[in-house]
Amino acid sequence: MHSAPLVLPICAEPIRDGAVAVRRDRVLQVGPRPSVLAAHPAVEEVRWKGMITPGLVDACSPAIAPPPGVTARATVVTALADPAAVPALRGVTYLAVKTESEQAWEDTGRDALITAIREVAFPVGMAAHTGDPLVLEDLAVLARTFGLRVLVDLGRHSAAALDESGILGPHCHVACAGALDPGERKLLRLRRSVAAVCPSLLRERPEDALALLDEGNLLALGTRGEGSPLDQARAIRDHVRGRGQRPPGLDQRLVEAATLGGARAMGMHTGPGRLGILAPGARADFAVFDARGRYPYSALLSGPPCLATVIAA
Repeated sequence: MHSAPLVLPICAEPIRDGAVAVRRDRVLQVGPRPSVLAAHPAVEEVRWKGMITPGLVDACSPAIAPPPGVTARATVVTALADPAAVPALRGVTYLAVKTESEQAWEDTGRDALITAIREVAFPVGMAAHTGDPLVLEDLAVLARTFGLRVLVDLGRHSAAALDESGILGPHCHVACAGALDPGERKLLRLRRSVAAVCPSLLRERPEDALALLDEGNLLALGTRGEGSPLDQARAIRDHVRGRGQRPPGLDQRLVEAATLGGARAMGMHTGPGRLGILAPGARADFAVFDARGRYPYSALLSGPPCLATVIAA
């Protein structure tokens, strides 16, 4: 059992003097410490100071050492046979598909992709880096046939072109690094594709990141190796405050984007072993931050140090 002055399940209200009981790689119970102790009287307790949260989930990350607090991520690689492609964290490894002609795709690219996917034992998806519309269409077919996740970059394709090819949908999340017009944001909402806000969007078009929040898009945070998802969440919050605005619930929505949002982007937010929340049946991956205060979500966005990252075996 892990306990702390504050537990932030994400899927439920914050718990003062809370605890998380785990068995092997799964969460058994989350609740007030006295009730968890009563249900598991013989359990060994690890007492933390600060706040226990679900592990952070990075929706677009290079295959480098993750920052503290990150327990799952979406990683793009160029070859699944490369030892660097073997995931160090829970999540999905996306193979970059760069074939630029339908002929090359038909000759070798398609079969090579299917073979590579079948030969690995970890969750894989496809990163659509090709510019050929017919190859994009076939990737959409493969995604639905094999139940694969797809990651696309709006810097490479327009939302309209992706939709025409059939790529967009709940199985797909979109790395947003540049400008997004209202029509593109609406299209992502209609197709239930998660928008992963990347650091360059925050630097160049922070108002577009705010619009994704305001308009109700499914939101995740992708670092591309620049800090952690909480750093991005804090940058968005600081930009909003710099404009003299304090939208209700903003801090909570940003913390949710840094945890549950990333899990949703990879299709890992439901079922046994789900990520991004602390609840019975979820994977027992979590982070501990030296955060405290009356308003838990705000405290977490104030920049507290990460005391521990716990990843279930």
